[in-house]
Amino acid sequence: MPLINLVIVLIVVGVLLWLVNTYIPMDRKIKNILNIVVVIVVVIWLLQVFGVLGSMDSIRVGG
Repeated sequence: MPLINLVIVLIVVGVLLWLVNTYIPMDRKIKNILNIVVVIVVVIWLLQVFGVLGSMDSIRVGG
């Protein structure tokens, strides 16, 4: 994945998260949970993109 695509994806995710935090009224606890989940997903995605985590195709969740 080219670096410019990576930067664009990170900017879009950041702007979307900022928009949700700014304009959608939610309880502070729910916003914190949402922020933590988004950060964890982005970190896992970045680790996979850079090859640190390896392929996640073999991981199954549920049945």
